[in-house]
Amino acid sequence: MDRSLRAARVATFVYFILCGTLTGTWVVHIPAVEERVGISHATLGGLLVLLGLGAFLGMQVAGRLADRLGARVVVPVTGVLCSAALVLPGLARDPGTLAGALLVFGFANGCLDVSMNAHAVHVEKAYGRPVMSAFHAMFSVGGVIASLVAAGAASAGMSPAAAMGALGAAGVVTALASARALLPATPPPAATSSPEKEQAPAVQPHSTPGGIGILACLALIVMLCEGAANDWSALHLKDVLGAPASTAAFAYGTYAATMTIGRLLADRLVARFGSMAILRYGSATAAVGITIVAVSPWIWSAFAGWALFGLGLSGCVPQLFSAAGHADPSAAGANVSRVAGLGYVGMLAGPAVIGWTTHLVPLNHAFVLLALLCVITAAASGVLRTESDLTREMAHSSH
Repeated sequence: MDRSLRAARVATFVYFILCGTLTGTWVVHIPAVEERVGISHATLGGLLVLLGLGAFLGMQVAGRLADRLGARVVVPVTGVLCSAALVLPGLARDPGTLAGALLVFGFANGCLDVSMNAHAVHVEKAYGRPVMSAFHAMFSVGGVIASLVAAGAASAGMSPAAAMGALGAAGVVTALASARALLPATPPPAATSSPEKEQAPAVQPHSTPGGIGILACLALIVMLCEGAANDWSALHLKDVLGAPASTAAFAYGTYAATMTIGRLLADRLVARFGSMAILRYGSATAAVGITIVAVSPWIWSAFAGWALFGLGLSGCVPQLFSAAGHADPSAAGANVSRVAGLGYVGMLAGPAVIGWTTHLVPLNHAFVLLALLCVITAAASGVLRTESDLTREMAHSSH
């Protein structure tokens, strides 16, 4: 395989890790920033809407720029922008400056998110086989790095602004150093040396606006489930099952760990069974997992449920992003931005939807809604059906 293509894949890994690290650094410093600015949880919740709004706008802008200028230009620029913007929330001293900081950081983060995913689509196309899920696993690795670095910075007595500034500076260097390895605007042709590469997810039916709209709606559903797990998994064990805080924290850790493992394994499964199978059986597995969580009276079975939920969801979003990007390579950035943008809305809405539902039913019963959404996703997985899937189904029916 061409050495430059391998280098491009490694560089894409780096940008996903960078994005995950920058996002995670902000997340782990939220309590300190909230205390510094002197705002309530409710006020912070309102300000976080601006972060989401900025990200959504950034995704729409960067998607079109990536198609026009090429991801090789846009990805490093947005990496530098996002790294530089990281320090802004740490410097905020009042709600007004924090609002502006979050809007800017959200915009930059959305730009980097979509542009690196657009480039990942080109790398996947050049490889001729599924590689998208592994990129998304690297985002999770970035979150782990952020947690470790933040813990070290706190023990060293660094202020949030200093820690975020230092990581942001390292991010600028990383973004610039990795730029040369990215693919040019026109990606090289797909390699054809391996039979499994025939499974590359070039899914033509999604080139229509309606097809992209369906992918976006599914991304909203799946990422709504992810957002709900992020914010409510630990609270479920603590408030519903009475687990101590130290034990409850492992609920999210279990979910995140199985999601990372699932994404590291998903590309090989996609190559063998196809994207549609990953979306169908993954979302079905997630439905089983969250149902176990909803009905379980025991802590350890709840852990098992959260583990299944993370494992099932792990491969879903990468398949949707990949299908959007491959639908029309000349508009990969714009299509990914549509799917990612609506998905991000779901990620932000997930915690709120569950919160509103708890006004009507107990928290664990509210998770039944997530199970229903996963079942809907499994039922709609045919949107990812390819010619390979049709051939596989015909061969199976003939037996």
